[in-house]
Amino acid sequence: MILEKTYGLLEIPALAGELLEKLQNAPNIWLFRGEMGAGKTSLIKELGKQMGIQHAVQSPTFSLVNSYETGEGKPVYHFDLYRLENTAEALDIGIEEYLDSGNLCLIEWPEQAEELWNIPHVCFQMAHVNENTRKLTCDRPL
Repeated sequence: MILEKTYGLLEIPALAGELLEKLQNAPNIWLFRGEMGAGKTSLIKELGKQMGIQHAVQSPTFSLVNSYETGEGKPVYHFDLYRLENTAEALDIGIEEYLDSGNLCLIEWPEQAEELWNIPHVCFQMAHVNENTRKLTCDRPL
């Protein structure tokens, strides 16, 4: 069954924990789709916290990619592709090396480089329901 969940902002920690637990064996490319304010960065920040990332997880809007290390010493890459004009710009920053690394890649605004996602990945569609509520749909059974 595909996951579809409506949640309150205070439920983000529980949701992040559920995703990390149930997607342990899923592909390491996680795409986060949704309009501005849908909660993509908030969920990714909580995922980072629960993976033991010590540094503050920030959206890499201007750098395009931030690299973090989990509590277990594993790299995690967080991309924000919002400012890209096309897939060529993603290739210019070396995105293929990150995607091929085997490490978890959390990617906001994957629409900006749609041609890259013909590889195994998990896709989250996020939506702003109201001021305190969001909706998440995951394309994988949990």
